[in-house]
Amino acid sequence: MARINLLPWREEKRRERQKQFMFLLGMTLVSAAILVFLINAYANAQINGQSDRNDFLRSEIRKLDGQIRQIDELEKTRDNLLSRKQIIENLQGQRSLTVMLLQELVETTPIGVTLGAIRQQGSLVTLSGTTQSNARVSAYLQGLMQSDLFREPDLQIVEAETKRANSVEPYNFSIRVKLGPLLAAEQALLDGGSS
Repeated sequence: MARINLLPWREEKRRERQKQFMFLLGMTLVSAAILVFLINAYANAQINGQSDRNDFLRSEIRKLDGQIRQIDELEKTRDNLLSRKQIIENLQGQRSLTVMLLQELVETTPIGVTLGAIRQQGSLVTLSGTTQSNARVSAYLQGLMQSDLFREPDLQIVEAETKRANSVEPYNFSIRVKLGPLLAAEQALLDGGSS
């Protein structure tokens, strides 16, 4: 006898396919969830690693900033010491400048001329004093012209002092003279170093 299947086999197959579809859909969702979790964990690990590197770099930058401040302080100290050294060298040079100036004044001052005041402003020296006669002042000017230390002597004034008409040196004079190039350069160095 022939067997006839009266069961709804198409519906069973449809249910079977639907179960497989749901199973595959569930597996896909679980796989996607696991994949998203793994990607998120990897990204968080990368972010945390970069954050740790950034913290390390910040701490190193702070150390370097401290070292830069120390270097700046050392440079200021060095500059301060160099300026002090320059001042000391200038003062050492000034000692010989004064001696040279006074020695040259002694050698160029003729008999009968008495210096009362010497004023120096940079490379300009003003000599004031008394003398026996105008001829002595003229001799003094010639001596200054022949000196290697002095340049361009300029007679400012020669006048007879009426209060001292009977004295040995009745005339007052004033002469301006420039210091020679070597001494003027030294004086400019001294003026620039002491300011």
